[in-house]
Amino acid sequence: MTKQDLRIIYMGTPEFAVEPLKRMIENGYNVVAVVTQPDKPVGRHGSVLQAPPVKQFALEKGLPVLQPEKMKAPDFIETLRTYRADLQVVVAFRMLPEMVWAMPRFGTFNVHAALLPQYRGAAPINWAVINGETRTGVTTFFLDHDIDTGCIIRQMPFDIPDEADVEYVYEGLMHLGADICMKTLEDIILAEGHPHCTPQQVPADGLHPAPKLFKDTCRIDWHQSAKHVYDFVRGLSPYPGSWTELNTGQVLKIYHATKTQESAGDYEPGQLVLQRRRLLIACADDLLQIDKLQLADKKRMDAACFVNGLPAGEKYFVS
Repeated sequence: MTKQDLRIIYMGTPEFAVEPLKRMIENGYNVVAVVTQPDKPVGRHGSVLQAPPVKQFALEKGLPVLQPEKMKAPDFIETLRTYRADLQVVVAFRMLPEMVWAMPRFGTFNVHAALLPQYRGAAPINWAVINGETRTGVTTFFLDHDIDTGCIIRQMPFDIPDEADVEYVYEGLMHLGADICMKTLEDIILAEGHPHCTPQQVPADGLHPAPKLFKDTCRIDWHQSAKHVYDFVRGLSPYPGSWTELNTGQVLKIYHATKTQESAGDYEPGQLVLQRRRLLIACADDLLQIDKLQLADKKRMDAACFVNGLPAGEKYFVS
């Protein structure tokens, strides 16, 4: 079997999913169609529809694009069958019903941005950083009935520096995801559609989940250690952004912080400590220095600008 013999349908939506598709096209793989999410309304009134990054790239390359509202819709299923795919490749898409993932004769494999079985779920990159991991990676596995539980084909590790935020890890895993996608396709071709894979084993010390992030998930708890808050901030920066609320009622997003060796002492968790042009906030053990932040409806600013805007002589807290 050659690259040209293997008929592939590619499924993905965000920028993260563009790089593997780009690499497949550049390397001569036979991508017969692309499936992505419907266009989304953008702008103040939602009057403009914006195509997903994967759709934009696919159209540039002249590939057919399908954008089903529902993955079980009969007309979509019928159209999907007409492409007679041997294999489906999924990167940052959505849950697929069995009638879709089981359709190709060689099945469907997914590129997941974590070292499975750890960090199964919708936000593996964020949660790995939030939890202070020093290592993550990418995994390819065949889809089955449950979320992110299928048989593992390949894994590639990626180191997370202590100062790295989600943007850094996202960029790194995006390119590593394209690498592992190419290697997995090579495995499938060499094995005539049936590469060696390994069932996932749950470790004795349990699993770290990676559920979808919501606004409430992103609120900072200042009663935790400064290290935990530091990891929480970088695990949500730059998107969706960790946040807290001043006792003045203003919502404050925090994008960058620096660990200190300064004890919180008698300061209460969440109390602001203003030192000239520095902004520190007390955590359960130490003070955390805040470097970049944003008030609601304002532009992002450095801490010195924020401190200069606070009336002197007041006590400030966040919660």
